Amino acid sequence: VQLQASGGGLVQPGGSLTLSCAASGFTLEAFAIGWSRQAPGKEREEVSCISSSDGSTWYADSVKGRFRIHRDSAKNAVNLQMTSLKPEDTAVYYCAKGKACEAMSGQPMDYWGQGTQVTVSS
Repeated sequence: VQLQASGGGLVQPGGSLTLSCAASGFTLEAFAIGWSRQAPGKEREEVSCISSSDGSTWYADSVKGRFRIHRDSAKNAVNLQMTSLKPEDTAVYYCAKGKACEAMSGQPMDYWGQGTQVTVSS
């Protein structure tokens, strides 16, 4: 079982990036998939999640209207499209799987993958 986040990089404020969470050893569609981020010296912040049951989504207020989470079933992946990026979006982004979205159910995710660095700077 493995989760791998990719797609991070350096982008200017106002720019866009798409992160991808790819799985090996299991099918992502069977699980809720969430994205979190952690900036240096700060606590982990949940960013977005997509449920397995009905495809419902959740977004943190800080990213609502700018980020979009969706499944790419053909690639067994979940993508996070990030637009109108701000310097405060700079962090290491991680994806995780669980039975349900933590923000919606209170149940913690059960497996975290390696992160990908996103830096928003001019």
